[in-house]
Amino acid sequence: MGIETPAYILGALTAGGGTFGYIKTGSVPSIAAGVTVGALYLIGGYRIQTKQSFGVELALLASLVLAGSSIPRALKSQKPLPTGLSLLALYGLFTYGNAYRRKL
Repeated sequence: MGIETPAYILGALTAGGGTFGYIKTGSVPSIAAGVTVGALYLIGGYRIQTKQSFGVELALLASLVLAGSSIPRALKSQKPLPTGLSLLALYGLFTYGNAYRRKL
């Protein structure tokens, strides 16, 4: 399993979660953020898989955006959804941060 697989999984989870949030509550910010972050992960995974430039960087950017939006909410609310998103973001930061560091 290469590092593109986690990007595909994270992309599907975030895009699917944002879509589910919209269906459940009608939250436009949920679908906008979920689909945007999911797209960054999916494009990053594709670029990693096809050995194009900036794939790792896109996946790392998606992780930074997800962490920046979910970790403060998780700390404030201590609810399961933002906590789960924070864990996904931390996994992405670890995975793609290490991959980026190895590229340097």
